[in-house]
Formats: sequence, structure tokens, C-alpha cells
Amino acid sequence: MSHALWGIHMSTEHGTAPVDQGYITIGWHNMGDLSKLERTREAFKDKFRQEDKTAKIGAIPVQAGVLFRFANDMQIGDLVAYPSKTDRMIHIGKVTSDYQYLPDAPCKCPHRREVQWLIHVSRSEFSQSALHEIGSAITLFSITNNADEFLAALAGEATGANDVDDESVEEVSIQVEESTEDFIIKRLKSKLTPYEFEKFIAHLLTRMGFFARVTQQSADGGIDIIAHKDELGFEPPIIKVQCKQTLETVGRPKVQELHGAIENGEHGLFVTLGVYSTEARTFERAKPNLRLIDGPALVDMIYNHYEHFEPRYQMLLPLKHTYIPGPAISTAD
Repeated sequence: MSHALWGIHMSTEHGTAPVDQGYITIGWHNMGDLSKLERTREAFKDKFRQEDKTAKIGAIPVQAGVLFRFANDMQIGDLVAYPSKTDRMIHIGKVTSDYQYLPDAPCKCPHRREVQWLIHVSRSEFSQSALHEIGSAITLFSITNNADEFLAALAGEATGANDVDDESVEEVSIQVEESTEDFIIKRLKSKLTPYEFEKFIAHLLTRMGFFARVTQQSADGGIDIIAHKDELGFEPPIIKVQCKQTLETVGRPKVQELHGAIENGEHGLFVTLGVYSTEARTFERAKPNLRLIDGPALVDMIYNHYEHFEPRYQMLLPLKHTYIPGPAISTAD
């Protein structure tokens, strides 16, 4: 019988104690002794709801699932990989005990298992793909896609990380970009009302060099924002903007409605968090005074002007400038 390979994250508050003393541990101290709960996921979710009244509905199955796996799914003999932020090493070991409950454990992390650490490997020995997988946002997770690398390291063999990097660096880059794009679109959908979304788009337009005003909610005639280059709004071009805070596909009829409200010399801009149908895009190509901005295009515009956003919008979308691996740039001889 093969043993499972787990990845686990532990707080930097623990320092080197888990490695020095041979254990892994997780928090949620208010859950009490997990061995006293019925060994079903529903029982763990019910207990989690009771103990954390502020938990979001979508987070309960994830967090309760971590606790269930730690207490019940993990078995003696399973392997565990711990990427430590304290020493930037990946520690790989073998689980040597059943679940333990230590109510007085430090850092409010009473749920524990003993581990025999077998090898300590520098992060640089692993491919970017493996590091991305082990960087999971979940506290306890199964390592599957890159398990061979960790098992090779445990056996003292070459991980093949360099070869894998050549093939996967672009994939990792795309994954990071897509995750950030998803985060931005979800925040704009869930944290703003439709009217606040219109005000956000107006703010973005001002950062692009336009004067923009949001129309009155009760009588906008399908036009949410009017933008222009001069302060008084007399000089062309005048841009009429419609905003749809939706993740659904916007069809041609909605786009035609906006175009029908555009007068001679004016331009139309349709902004959505979702995408446009093929028919809508075909209509756009036939109308030089019409532009359709979908979710990914909106994210690109946000990137380009983010550093000039007002603090309230930077708080809404907390982003950090960083570098990620990307495909090599070819140069001419």
C-alpha cells in the first residue's frame, strides 16, 4: 500500500520548533479535541459553524475539510512536505503518530502529529511548478502533480527540476496571472454595488486622463457615465459609457442599445466583468465609434493605472508589484 504525500503550511510564529522537535501542527483551537467528533465531514462542518459564527459560508467546507483530513485522513507512514518560510527549506518527513490534542500548545495550535523528518532540501532544488503547487493557499493539501520531484528528493536522486522548469515556466506564469485576474474580478463583483462599480469605472477613466461623471441612478437612460477630455464637457470626443457588473455573457442586443443612444460625433464604451458574445463582437467591429471592454481587458487597464488610484480603491484591490517567471525573449542575431 502506497502512502499519501501531504503538503502543510505552519505559521512563522513556530520558528524552527516543528523541525527541531519533530511535529506538525495546525490551529483552530476553538474546535477542541477533534477525536471527540463523529468521523464525518458533516460533523466537522457543523462544529465549525457552531464555533465560528463569522465564518463565510464558502470557507466552512474548506477549513473544516482541513481539520477532518488532519485528524482522520492522514495516516501513520504518510509523507509530509513542509515549506518553511523561516529557513526557506522544504522539510520532508514521515508521520509517526496518530492525531494528538494538546490544548496548551503554543501559538494556539493544539492539533498535532509527530513527524520523523528525513531530509531538508533547499527550495532551489525544485521546479517552479513544484514550488507553485506546494505554495497552496490551503493549510493542508495533497501533493499530486509534482509528487515525483519530492519523492526523488527523498530518495537522494535528481529531481529533474531544471528540465521541468524549461517546460513549465510559462505555465506557472499563466497560472499566477489568471489567479490575480480572478481575484480582481471577484472583488469588483462582490465588494461593490452596481452604482459603486460605475463610480469605480469613472475613477479609472479619470486616471486615464478623462473627466468623467456618473449619471443619476434613477434616470440614466442606459448611460451610466459620460466622459470627455475637457473640464466642461463641450469638446469632442464625448464618450457615453454603460457598465454591467455581471459575469455573464453580454449579447448583441445590449450592445446595440448603447450604440442607439450615441449621437453623431460621440463614442460608446461598454464595460463588463464578463465576456461578449460572438455576435456582439461582430457588431463592434462594424462600428468604429464603439468599444467593448470585457473582464480581462478591464484588468489590464487596472494594471496600467493602479499606482495612481485613490487609496480607497487600492484598499479594495490590494495588489503588489512583483516579478514572476515568464517565457524567454528571443533576440535577433
